[in-house]
Amino acid sequence: MQNNPYIYILAMAGVTYLIRVLPLTLIRKPIKNRVLRSFLYYVPYVTLAVMTFPAILDATQSTWSALAALVVAIALAWWGKSLFTVSVLCCVTVFLFELVLI
Repeated sequence: MQNNPYIYILAMAGVTYLIRVLPLTLIRKPIKNRVLRSFLYYVPYVTLAVMTFPAILDATQSTWSALAALVVAIALAWWGKSLFTVSVLCCVTVFLFELVLI
């Protein structure tokens, strides 16, 4: 039996299509449940965090410099600094940690 890549592509396309179309066809009324609405509200943020967090820890040569930059980023974001400021200061933090550790 031969592996045909077109079968895999069609299967992935079908699954992707069903995931996007089924909620539109099955849920016609507005969702009134507060718990479900809250859950659906936070799904994009959680998905982004789950994809980003491992990349933060693997982006540098040392896990310690990545953790230091993560702490700096959380603190600066908590204090309402801009994304540019947060990214520049995280880069400086990683640079200094790598300079001291290596």
